[in-house]
Amino acid sequence: MTLRARRASDAGAAAAESQVSAGGGPRRGRARRGRDPWRAAFFVALVLAVTGVAAWALLGPSVLVVRHEEVSGNRLVPAAEIVSAADVRLGTPLVSVDTAAAASRVEQIDQVLTATVTRSWPDAIVITVHERTPALAVPDGRGYALIDGHGVTVRWSARRPAGLPLLQSPPAQLRGNASVQAAALVLGQLPRRLRRLIVAVSASGPGALTFWLRGGASVMWGGPGQTAAKAAELTVLLRTGARYYDVSDPATAVTQG
Repeated sequence: MTLRARRASDAGAAAAESQVSAGGGPRRGRARRGRDPWRAAFFVALVLAVTGVAAWALLGPSVLVVRHEEVSGNRLVPAAEIVSAADVRLGTPLVSVDTAAAASRVEQIDQVLTATVTRSWPDAIVITVHERTPALAVPDGRGYALIDGHGVTVRWSARRPAGLPLLQSPPAQLRGNASVQAAALVLGQLPRRLRRLIVAVSASGPGALTFWLRGGASVMWGGPGQTAAKAAELTVLLRTGARYYDVSDPATAVTQG
């Protein structure tokens, strides 16, 4: 065979192999595309399985459900009463507990000022309360009602508690009364050394507060404003030993007696 004929034969063989290779490409592409739907179906099934397991864990009858209810911050109200008011049933899935609604129910207890309910994974509900603090004592038929700054009765006492001012001539409606709120606000802002001297408060209006001190002296305080200036002026005037002090306007405070 001549050199030219051998080269022609080799070229023909190469062309044939190229055609075979080219012909196989589409078949492999079709096979690859044929496997893609199976791969997609596998991933869909996997996602559904994971989602199902998560849903079962969160909502299932025995996993991540309420098994314990913890109460903190309470001194006046028994924990059992708080748990009962929250009304969260044991066995309830944690994720489905309406914590805001439970807290609102707890706040219906008179002695509770605020309440928060939180989830404690994996199986508990935590109820934290801030109880009301008595600010004034109000005489009633059973002794004394100890009320907070909102006029809500926190508890009763057969005897007048030491260190708690007596509210003289209390209004018929204590809860939400503006005069009661003003009196409690001022008492809470006073320096301790002055607050200890006050044995009684009269409040004919939010801007007309009068304090009665140990020994019988009285202080016309006025309204809740300028508490720091009034307290400073009264501290100085007390050195005079007067029977009456008017610091309703601290710039023109006067004494009598």
